[in-house]
Amino acid sequence: MARPPSLGSVIVPDWHESAEGKEYLACILRKSRRRVFGLLERPVLPPSVAIDTASYKIFVSGKSGVGKTALVAKLAGLEVPVVHHETPGIQTTVVFWPAKLQASNRVVMFRFEFWDCGESALKKFDHMLPACKEKTDAFLFLFSFTDRASFEDLPGQLARIAGEAPGVVRMVIGSKFDQYMHTDVPERELTAFRQAWELPLLRVKSVPGRRLADGRTLDGRAGLADIAHVLNGLAEQLWHQDQVAAGLLPNTPDNTPS
Repeated sequence: MARPPSLGSVIVPDWHESAEGKEYLACILRKSRRRVFGLLERPVLPPSVAIDTASYKIFVSGKSGVGKTALVAKLAGLEVPVVHHETPGIQTTVVFWPAKLQASNRVVMFRFEFWDCGESALKKFDHMLPACKEKTDAFLFLFSFTDRASFEDLPGQLARIAGEAPGVVRMVIGSKFDQYMHTDVPERELTAFRQAWELPLLRVKSVPGRRLADGRTLDGRAGLADIAHVLNGLAEQLWHQDQVAAGLLPNTPDNTPS
């Protein structure tokens, strides 16, 4: 597969904070709250704002308890579970994210369909993993900063889950970064891992999202700001991979800016 693009080389990183970006973000918000979309739903944009939609299936992989369900909840603007419960089967969640392309100044609506499956279900039912991997565009591999075993398990997961899918985007995310003071994974090992695998490695916090004035409702705009780097990172990797697959970019190390 093509080498990952450098951060910010494909997607304008802070565009969502601009006046234009906020206008597009309004379609995934309702009165400062995130809108929840079903599998067949999509944001409604004004007739004057017609943009293309790029749809992708993403499988979220990681040991039990690392925060897969919590990550997807944060990306979708939902409440993060306070107590860990093993996901009983396959759970799918749709997240929309508008982003602007660096090369053309074109805005694209990215539709991410996240597939999350509990580790026990994957081990118990043979059909679960093939269903999650079928026609998948990206793998998100999670480890927890508070669980060293989950970090040490990454090479095995990369080989087991993505070993036979060379053309699929792979990203690594470290969860519970808010507990970094108690980390079991030192920075030097993260650096060595990135150099060895040449994969994007992002960090996310697992604390509950910020609230509106009522103290109960999640603040949709603040939540988007917290996870924009993950959604932009996914959009960047997937769009770049599509351009390579379409022959619009060469599949060589030279196509990636340093």
